[in-house]
Amino acid sequence: MSGSKQEAVVLLSGGLDSMVSAAIAIEQGFSLNALTIDYNQRHHCEIDSAKAIASKLGAKRHVILPLDLRQFGGSALTSDIEVPKEGLGADIPVTYVPARNLVFLSLTLAWAEAIGAHDIFIGVNALDYSGYPDCRPEFIASFTETARLATKEGAEGRPFQIHAPLQHWGKARIAQETARLGLDPGMSWSCYDPTEDGKACGLCDSCRLRRAGFAEAGVIDPTPYAATPPGD
Repeated sequence: MSGSKQEAVVLLSGGLDSMVSAAIAIEQGFSLNALTIDYNQRHHCEIDSAKAIASKLGAKRHVILPLDLRQFGGSALTSDIEVPKEGLGADIPVTYVPARNLVFLSLTLAWAEAIGAHDIFIGVNALDYSGYPDCRPEFIASFTETARLATKEGAEGRPFQIHAPLQHWGKARIAQETARLGLDPGMSWSCYDPTEDGKACGLCDSCRLRRAGFAEAGVIDPTPYAATPPGD
C-alpha cells in the first residue's frame, strides 16, 4: 500500500466505552470515520460529547445521523418511563432500547460499505454493563456473519471485521485505558438521566457502573454528579 491509512468506521455514542474504542482504532493505525446516531434519547447531551471526542481524536469525518426512536418508544431512554435509580438488578432494565445495537451496527455497516471500509469498531462490553443482550459476544459474532451475507462486499469475498476491543473488559480496565491513551474521561458522557443543570444523576445504572469502575481503577473521573449512591 502507498502509506495511506486503512479506513474504519467507529460507532461513537459519546459515552466512555465508545471513546476508548475510537482511540484504540486510531492506535491500531486506522483512519477514523465516526458515526453518531441521534435517536432523540433522553440523555441527548451525549451528542455534544461525541462531537467533542470526534474533534479531539481528529476524525476524518463525523456523521451525526438522526433517527427518532421516540416514534417507537419502549425504553426509559426513548419514552416517558422513569429511569431506575435503585441500583443494578438481575433483569434487563427498562433503559434497554429495543434492538438498538442491531439497528446501529446495521447503519454503521451501510456507511462502511459505502466508503470502502471493512473494519467497524463498537465499544460494547459484556462484563460491567446492564445486562443488555445486544452487548454479548454472541451477538457480535452473529452480526459479523450477517454482515458477510447481507452485503455486496461480503458476497464478493471481502468480509467485514467487527472489532469490539472492550468486549471482555470491566469498567475499571476501561477507566485505566483512558489514562494509558491520554484521554480526558470528562469529555465522555454516561448518565441516562442528567439533571436540568447539566450534572450526571449519579444513581442510574450507567452512573453507578462508571463511578465504581473509576474508583476501582484509581483514576479520577471529573464528571459532576448530582447525588451519591448510599454506602459510597
